[in-house]
Amino acid sequence: MSTALMSPPARPPVDRSAHEIITAARTVKTHAAEQAPVRGALVLSVISAALLWLSFMPVNWSPLAWLAPVPLLMLVRLRQPTRWMSATCYLGGLAFYLSALQWMRLGDPTMYLAWWALAFYLAASFPLTVGLCRVAVQRWSVPLVVAAPVVWVGLDFAKAHLMTGFAWYFLGHTQYRWLELIQISDVVGAYGVTAVMVLTAAAITSLIPTAWFATLKLLPPGATGGSFGPPVSSEPSDHVVKSTGSPKRLPVAPPTVTPSRRWPAMVAASVFVAVLAYGHVRRGQAEFTPGPRVALIQGNFVASLRIPEHDYEKQFLTHLRLTAHAVREQPDVIIWPEGMFRWPLTSANPAWSDDDLQRLAPQAPPSFWRDTSVRKTLITESQKTNAALIFGIGSFELTEQGIQQTNSAVFVRPETGLTGRYDKMHLVPFGEYLPLEETLPWLQKLTPYPPDFSLDAGKHAVVFEHKGWRMAPVICFEDTVPHLVRDVVAAGSEHESGSPVDVLVNLTNDGWFHGSSGLDQHLITAAFRAVECRTPVVRAVNTGISAIIDGDGAILDPEVFIDGDKQGRKSARDPKTGRWHKQLNAALMHTVPLDPRRSLYVRHGDWFATLCCGLSVFIGLTAIVPRRRMMP
Repeated sequence: MSTALMSPPARPPVDRSAHEIITAARTVKTHAAEQAPVRGALVLSVISAALLWLSFMPVNWSPLAWLAPVPLLMLVRLRQPTRWMSATCYLGGLAFYLSALQWMRLGDPTMYLAWWALAFYLAASFPLTVGLCRVAVQRWSVPLVVAAPVVWVGLDFAKAHLMTGFAWYFLGHTQYRWLELIQISDVVGAYGVTAVMVLTAAAITSLIPTAWFATLKLLPPGATGGSFGPPVSSEPSDHVVKSTGSPKRLPVAPPTVTPSRRWPAMVAASVFVAVLAYGHVRRGQAEFTPGPRVALIQGNFVASLRIPEHDYEKQFLTHLRLTAHAVREQPDVIIWPEGMFRWPLTSANPAWSDDDLQRLAPQAPPSFWRDTSVRKTLITESQKTNAALIFGIGSFELTEQGIQQTNSAVFVRPETGLTGRYDKMHLVPFGEYLPLEETLPWLQKLTPYPPDFSLDAGKHAVVFEHKGWRMAPVICFEDTVPHLVRDVVAAGSEHESGSPVDVLVNLTNDGWFHGSSGLDQHLITAAFRAVECRTPVVRAVNTGISAIIDGDGAILDPEVFIDGDKQGRKSARDPKTGRWHKQLNAALMHTVPLDPRRSLYVRHGDWFATLCCGLSVFIGLTAIVPRRRMMP
């Protein structure tokens, strides 16, 4: 046997470039385990927080809101999360909510705890948004322009309901001045405006070149905008390796960033144009008719938990003086803010004896329940002004079950006297009642209130009728709760006779917050209730901002503005800055423009936001289901 036959066969020549590609493919798993540093994700989440803060009051640079979601959505395009991605997103959310909600601390020193607690709770929406979108996009290949609006709206809907709800600082609220855009609210609520904005932001995010992600330090060490290892095209593909044999395809690493695409921009542009077209058509259908002439009485008294009784008379006389000025304009209805008639309205069964009253309410003398001076005063004032009165007042009603204490609005007519009372249904936790009072009694020690301070919630909506007009009251922050106001309008409308609620009347005491941006944001949020329900809103607010809002959501300048402080103000706005006046005594008169249009939102409710929330929950549930590994 020859030596040639004994020697091992010679190795075929190997293409060096193919060898490098194979080596890179084998090390994909090693590199995939590495993550990008924390800094990039932290910077993006803080940028989103800053853009959001600048979009809302007090800065009010609303165009920035269209870009605010983009930095967060960039994190969704990453195949692998950065280090501590959820934690950095949470810090961004905390930065936004702490700065946006800082006005809460002004109510009372104990409100610092509530401010921080609410901010810590709401900040979770940032990492949840990114996390749920990542599941939808990276695991289920849902386009970002679909996943992002669904998740964002779904979380907003959850925030509006969980833990009594907090429906403030929705992204769509920033666009209150763009009236054509916000008209879609009468179909899907303010949630629809948010969806359009997030859809646009997602389309912008989809256009960002992959190279930017490397520049922003969002990729693992050694990775580029295309893939781990050697650069490749943005689209996943296989490399063809030429050798002495037949061509062979070798797998390469998937890209670290989902590829940029143009078609989402066309989708977003189409939706945007359609929404604006709808708004233009709906505004063109408005044929407002004159309604009641209302006088909104606005005192200027800082709210406090400890108001001395001698101040009651001062507040009462101030509101009477402003009412006297307003009467010269012959209003049909005069409205005082929440709680500005300081003496309580009492009621009990007149057939009960003193012994019965003492047995049911041992803490109060029988004379307290038999006193009719408050009722007589209300009726007298209504007759003096020859107008209907809506006053914010505290009510005590004695029943067989005990004392029912409510935050109420009473309706008084000159010809019939006290004819209606509405009790606030949506109470503010830790402000009007103590949640989990029986389960966690120690929470009471964290509040400045006595153990029995909790108010009782009203049971149903009420409509006040005067001269054929139907007016539905809501009190304080109730006008920020979309589903509650929608239910009030739906319940107060007589569908068989075709008689709708003509006017929503909001009585508010914003004197707790000392002229802060919370007053502006409260007014802006209330404006969306007018569009959603196609029902004008009038607001009488202690310290301001009192306002008249038509069915398009436009905040109107009053026909007559009376400066109760005699500082020469002629309008509800500062002519130099355009800002609303706050912290002043004033009276505003205006003939309310009634809106004949009907609302699909009132008829069908939050079908859109509920669907988004359900899909978001489903996405979250799929995140805990383990993936099936493909067999080799």
